[in-house]
Amino acid sequence: MRAFTDHPRSVGETYTQHMGSALSFSAEMFVASVCCLFHAMLPFLFKTTGRRTIERLHRRMVTHRDRRETHHAPAATPAE
Repeated sequence: MRAFTDHPRSVGETYTQHMGSALSFSAEMFVASVCCLFHAMLPFLFKTTGRRTIERLHRRMVTHRDRRETHHAPAATPAE
């Protein structure tokens, strides 16, 4: 059972939450992959889809890396 729960727990998710997140990433990557395939044959189509998808997924993964973290406002910078 630990094989199913250790990794999700390490990122602050339940098994079901992790499955949903991974499936949503998979769906976005699949669509982007198909767009890249079309772009390879017809370079005037989907010029930025692959890059934008990778950037969006990276932001999601980094921003939501650990659901256990509490997000605080950035520290104020000292006045000059």
